[in-house]
Amino acid sequence: MDTLVKSINDNILQGQHKIVEVKTQEALNSGIAPKVILDEGMIAAMAEVGRLFEIGEYFVPEMMVAARAMKAGLALLKPQLVKANVKSLGKVGIGTVQGDLHDIGKNLVGIMLEGAGYEILDLGTDVSPEKFVEAVKTDKVDALALSALLTTTMPNMISTIAALEQAGMRKQVKVMIGGAPITEEYARQIGADGYAPDASRAVTLAKILIPAV
Repeated sequence: MDTLVKSINDNILQGQHKIVEVKTQEALNSGIAPKVILDEGMIAAMAEVGRLFEIGEYFVPEMMVAARAMKAGLALLKPQLVKANVKSLGKVGIGTVQGDLHDIGKNLVGIMLEGAGYEILDLGTDVSPEKFVEAVKTDKVDALALSALLTTTMPNMISTIAALEQAGMRKQVKVMIGGAPITEEYARQIGADGYAPDASRAVTLAKILIPAV
């Protein structure tokens, strides 16, 4: 691995966003291919963050600072990836369901998915079933990631899946769900395609649900 790319990788793991920004610009200036910086510097680092989280060495704060560092470098990298015609792994629309204003978990899932190479359409919080349907219809997302932190808003996941079916779009999109009160069993009950208990495993689930191009 190139020294600059390794520095980007290491500093994402350490949450050093300013250094990541500087090293990403240096890597671009030195002619390193944007896809190499993305794959070996950023995606590899966020995969390691996910691994450390799953084995209990990293917790949500460490994951969030690493994600912030990755985003700092990615902001510089994105225009170059577009120029180089580097394709994302897929497009995911994420949102907290109607009636629920919690967004920390949703934001972390979005960042981890982006760090894994997915294009993210963040629909925000208090998202109506109709807005999720519109994301499939207009923005052509490959998957929807629905979050709920309140037991009272969980039924709006059912409403969203029903709205997709009513619009004739359920088969066009994968639906993944998560949030504190959500379980694997609930996902099966409501006809979701999968459940992720945390942001790291949301990435694993997306890789299963969205076919590689």
